[in-house]
Amino acid sequence: MKSVVERLRAEADHCYSWSNGPGATYAVHSHPYRKILYVTAGSITFTPEGSLPVRMHPGDRIEIPPGTPHGALVGSEGVTCWEGQARAPR
Repeated sequence: MKSVVERLRAEADHCYSWSNGPGATYAVHSHPYRKILYVTAGSITFTPEGSLPVRMHPGDRIEIPPGTPHGALVGSEGVTCWEGQARAPR
């Protein structure tokens, strides 16, 4: 079975890991690219505008289309994620 990092690198460029402590918040923002994100530890809830919140745990994956406004709230145990910019379909 491929690791999360291997799976992400197979479908995205500019991959990196980040983490935040419990309760960290991200204000609503957007990206000009299709964002792919995997949670590797802890939890985070994404709040895409116009959609229901998406609570994520280790192993979960989310894909956020370009220009989609979204915010996020880190869970009580903090979070570690890997994310990247999805490659264009070939």
